[in-house]
Amino acid sequence: MKSQRFPLKRLSHAVLFGLAVQQVPMLAQAQEATDEDKVIEEVVATGTRLKGTAAAVLQERKNQAFVADILGAEQISRTGDSDAASALRRVTGLTLVDGKFIYVRGLGERYSSTQLNSSAVPSPDPTRTVIPLDLFPSDIIESLSVQKSYSPSMPAAFGGGNVDIRLKTMPSEFVFNMTAKLGGNSENFDDAYMYHGGDDDWWGEDDGTRAAPASIQALWDSKKFLDDVTPTEARDLLKDLNRDYDPYLDSVDPNYGGNFSLGNRYQFNDDISYGYLVTGGYDNSWSVADEYIGEQPQRNGDEIRMVRYFDDVSTTEHSVKWSGMLNFGIDYKSNHRIDFSTIALNDTRDQFSEKIGNSNNIQLEDGQRIREYEVLYEERQMFTNQIKGRHTFPSLNFLGFDWRYSLGRSSRNAPGNIKTRFILNDVNGDGKFDRETESNLTNATTAARYQFQTLHDRVENYGWNLNYPISFDKWEIEVKTGADFISKVRTAENRRFDINTRGFADSSVLDGYQLGDILSDSALDNASLTSTPLLSDTTIAGDDYAAAQKVDAYYFEADLFYNNKWRFSGGLRYEDFRQAVVPFDPKSNQIDLPDEADRSQLAFQEDDVYGSLAVTYTINEEMQLRASYGNTVVRPDLREVSSSTYIDPLTDFPIGGTPGLRTTDVKNYDLRWEWYMDQGDNLSVGLFYKDMVDPIESVQSPAQDGPPLVRIANAESGEVYGVEAEFLKGLGFLGGEFWNSFYVSGNLTLSDSEIVLDSQHIVEQTGVSAAITNLTRRMTGHSKYVANMQVGFDAPNGNHSASLVYNVFGDRILIPGIDGFDDSYETPFHSLDFVYTYYPDFNTTVKLKVQNLLDQKKELEFENTLARSETKGIGFSLSYKRDF
Repeated sequence: MKSQRFPLKRLSHAVLFGLAVQQVPMLAQAQEATDEDKVIEEVVATGTRLKGTAAAVLQERKNQAFVADILGAEQISRTGDSDAASALRRVTGLTLVDGKFIYVRGLGERYSSTQLNSSAVPSPDPTRTVIPLDLFPSDIIESLSVQKSYSPSMPAAFGGGNVDIRLKTMPSEFVFNMTAKLGGNSENFDDAYMYHGGDDDWWGEDDGTRAAPASIQALWDSKKFLDDVTPTEARDLLKDLNRDYDPYLDSVDPNYGGNFSLGNRYQFNDDISYGYLVTGGYDNSWSVADEYIGEQPQRNGDEIRMVRYFDDVSTTEHSVKWSGMLNFGIDYKSNHRIDFSTIALNDTRDQFSEKIGNSNNIQLEDGQRIREYEVLYEERQMFTNQIKGRHTFPSLNFLGFDWRYSLGRSSRNAPGNIKTRFILNDVNGDGKFDRETESNLTNATTAARYQFQTLHDRVENYGWNLNYPISFDKWEIEVKTGADFISKVRTAENRRFDINTRGFADSSVLDGYQLGDILSDSALDNASLTSTPLLSDTTIAGDDYAAAQKVDAYYFEADLFYNNKWRFSGGLRYEDFRQAVVPFDPKSNQIDLPDEADRSQLAFQEDDVYGSLAVTYTINEEMQLRASYGNTVVRPDLREVSSSTYIDPLTDFPIGGTPGLRTTDVKNYDLRWEWYMDQGDNLSVGLFYKDMVDPIESVQSPAQDGPPLVRIANAESGEVYGVEAEFLKGLGFLGGEFWNSFYVSGNLTLSDSEIVLDSQHIVEQTGVSAAITNLTRRMTGHSKYVANMQVGFDAPNGNHSASLVYNVFGDRILIPGIDGFDDSYETPFHSLDFVYTYYPDFNTTVKLKVQNLLDQKKELEFENTLARSETKGIGFSLSYKRDF
């Protein structure tokens, strides 16, 4: 993060020297040892594993000018988290939502920004500009920094905080290691539902199996679509379509994967050194879950029942992730350094769901059930090239200059998602519904739906910083100025069509339980057709859009130390923000906004000055007190200023943006006391408060049948406040060698939030009805408490280490209530994980991870009524790492 360069060069050198000095006794012991070489290895291993990395990141946090929390690579390894998203939930006040998005201090993902090596990055998410953090594997991460108080060198779009993912760079010496891992889950032991995919699924790429056939693609390209095809032409097009998505039961493969790192540093001469680091990783995993999905509640007096629900849901998800990273760096006299890095990430999700349930039209008491299956397949990729330089000029009083350039591209390819519905009839009246003998494809206009989606995101970000140290009397000052420029372009396309089985003259041809058999080529050739085509195009205006965003920013900061007791940091940032979103009608390629007033609101522009001030008082060498203030904003997302309705491909909810959506103004206040003790022990307690005007929220408009319409609107006001505490303590004080090997660490956040909505104002802003149940409530996704606890063990001989890690969050609103029904809350999830590591020798690491030991379920409730549930199972993995 940029703020890590705030301290003066002299102070930084002192800190580094202090860290180096801490190693001297350890090295001296190694040199004095007279036993065999393995004793020396044990001494060194113990010194590096027992809270060593934790102490290093704590030192960095202590020297930050603004309130920040930092998680190092070794800490991430100790908790066994596989990606950035799951690792960040260990940070004080952070919660993980949907396995991808981080909520900082109870504020949703829109209220936090994410950077990669201090640069903006593109997002492959189709409905959000924030990047899903599960895309970054932990193997390539050096540290995760979360800055919670605003500084002018950071983007002004700052609500809960800023997450900076800092990747590994060239090593100080030769590195070559390889890791292999194998694992599974308790839910994967039985057979699971699967379907026939493509030959390249192992690599996370569709081989064309799921893609739209060339005949249909040609219609889309010519803007003819499927509206005017004849019944016979529709039948021929249907024959070109892949219909082999029918489920079958099969055993689940174990999870497996591996990664490697190769790097070195070379000394060209006394002045120049250079080096490189290459990493690669691959992960192939499966997860199986049993779910319950409630979709439409109905109140009958004090009783609530679901009239549309799926109570028997089996889901199988196949995930393939791979990553590659190349870093190259060159250093001249330790005063000038240039680093280049290129990163490639892929995360493919292939999910199959088999569902049994009922609706308000298909009732169990009538001897009928709904059988529905769905395929959700998506490939998310990101490619980023970054180059940066850092320069120090000793002859100019250690003037510092650094610069960076980043160009990133991300994409989301969903080449063929399908949902189809069957009706099960209890023909023999035995109270059981046989999938094979009592099934028929529904006779409806939407018997099956195919979707094909693509998204491309491109972000260019460059900037520079100039800092100059000044010393006089009792003052040490560093002044800093810089600029930051961001350009973002996004394009998205969505194609959708339905199979209309009312195109068959005889509905008896729909009998059966497999779509591929019912709609086989021979069956289609022999079927009698009506005047209704078998295919109907349901692509709607607004499914395609293009968006662009530019930010030009300039800032000035000052960092002042007085008498080694007081530190004053702060400054001003000017940002000129411009954004435009253009929704298109795919069938005409025209802008989907005939109203000129709506068109004028698609362009969003604002410029303003944002300031901050942080004060640190050093009580003594171990304690310090911080206080800070900053004013920031949260701006509407790309699609949220367009009134076009689109389907969220992740939830299938229709979503409509709102032209004229206002920016949220945020005032941020922080106060934190920190105590850094010997051997890495530490304790901190902090208070925070955020005051918001016009917070942006999602609201729902009631629907007659199907999911509600989601609209984006401004609330009147909002606030978030709370207290955070964090600690790390070795247990040696309990006495004896046994307790010297243990330590405990953890954090606790207690907070609350309140948002005030005005129903009439929302109706006027969005143009739709808003039957909001609670006009004053907590913010969506906010938990009143978040707790983490870790018990760590490091054997005295350095051959073993273990961690027991616990995480829990308080209940949080995921779906705000409408029509008199209360908000739906995700209930607390008690996560208990165990990680054991064995070091048989200095070059070998064997790690065992067991996750969700309590076998917790994910559940969503309202008014003591279950809305959704999902089993997670107990996960386990074994890995072997060898350093060469």
